[in-house]
Amino acid sequence: MAESFVNLVKLCVGVSSVADLRAYHAQTPSPRRDHGRFHVTRMWPKREADILNGGSLYWVIKGAIQCRQKITALEEVTGSDGVRRCRIVLSPQLVLTQSAPRRPFQGWRYLAPGDAPPDLGAARANDSELPLALAQELADIGIR
Repeated sequence: MAESFVNLVKLCVGVSSVADLRAYHAQTPSPRRDHGRFHVTRMWPKREADILNGGSLYWVIKGAIQCRQKITALEEVTGSDGVRRCRIVLSPQLVLTQSAPRRPFQGWRYLAPGDAPPDLGAARANDSELPLALAQELADIGIR
């Protein structure tokens, strides 16, 4: 059975932990009325309808998927260089996920729902972050 939505996965460059990403969001207020965050990318996803049907952007931080943000819209923007780009509009909420190792890549990639790491859940949302190496070891043996 085909999934009704698809996710994106992207490297979170310049961020060393989920705490750093949260701090960046706290220090950089959103210019949007809905308080959503956004990421601008050069390529426009061909599977726009599938993404907007419930997809999230999964962030790779220091070699592992560690959190996600719900994608709420895709908007066309034109850069100062005149090039058309895609603004991926994200929910302001960061949802922690189980750590899932991911090799470096450029741009973004599609991520099928069945391949996405599960959320940690509300009961673990306030857990302190494990050191990345430990989180990856636990993920490798199916724990966390």
